[in-house]
Amino acid sequence: MKKKATAAKKSAKTKRVSAKHPRTATGKKAHPAMLASAEERSREGARERTEAGHIMAGRTPPSRKSKGRRAGATRVVDDAIRDHEAATEDEKLLQSGPATDFTRTDPWRVMRIMGEFIEGFDTLAPVEKGVTIFGSARTSPEDPMYQAAQETARLLAEAGFSIITGAGPGIMEAANKGAKIAGGRSVGCNIELPFEQGANPYVDTLVNFRYFFVRKTMFIKYSFAFVIFPGGFGTLDELFEAITLIQTGKIYQFPVILVGRHYWAGLLRWLQSRVLVEKKISPGDIDLMILTDDPAEAAQAVIDAFESPAAAFGKRRGAEAAST
Repeated sequence: MKKKATAAKKSAKTKRVSAKHPRTATGKKAHPAMLASAEERSREGARERTEAGHIMAGRTPPSRKSKGRRAGATRVVDDAIRDHEAATEDEKLLQSGPATDFTRTDPWRVMRIMGEFIEGFDTLAPVEKGVTIFGSARTSPEDPMYQAAQETARLLAEAGFSIITGAGPGIMEAANKGAKIAGGRSVGCNIELPFEQGANPYVDTLVNFRYFFVRKTMFIKYSFAFVIFPGGFGTLDELFEAITLIQTGKIYQFPVILVGRHYWAGLLRWLQSRVLVEKKISPGDIDLMILTDDPAEAAQAVIDAFESPAAAFGKRRGAEAAST
């Protein structure tokens, strides 16, 4: 009887545990239907933010334009390996399962990825002294951060740096505009999304990418520094990737500049009070990031780093690696 009672208690306890649901960061029950709804709302939010950036700049978003002929740089959609449903190349690459058509298999996609790398390298090879500027697509021309990004890019372009962005609206547009005003090189690395993002009108060298990881390689390869303005997950992704590459010795003398003290304050406090205190990172990791509100200060930090003896050492190493 005692064994039966114990078994009954364990069974009841198991049922109670299994009846509980994990919670999302906002406290909602994380059941599959809710997560699917969250994903849909998240994608819609990303589309709305991108469209808002174009609208605030006085343009019709590409996703709302007719599919007829249009002026300027356009993205040619290659249907060779696309499925009928709307799916990005990243999504299809990361899916598993058999494919009957060879043009939809992973070996074929590897060749397409190689081609995308080659196209990126070929187009961006002339870019010298590149600086990538990141930030939210949902930033209006009246926003102080838009104006700061434009001024930072203008100062850097006048100092001989090429300005690279993700080619979208908002902060990206501001940076490309600043480069254009200064007569510098204005580069855009656009990414395929479930909706059409489109490039801002201030890009003079445009490359379209299907795969995020290929585009991220281009940002790192052709940039001497990252200047990071307020933004969302994509901006944070680029920030932490750069810090990780420096931390692990994959790249050298690579300034990472955060513009907007108030915006970044909460993240930096958490890194110092939680991540650093628990020794998940070291004090030196925090000092890898430069924090400022001043465009002239941000530009000068890049110029100083480029002219330093350590930078010259890093550039020599890069040239030696390229020649082997």
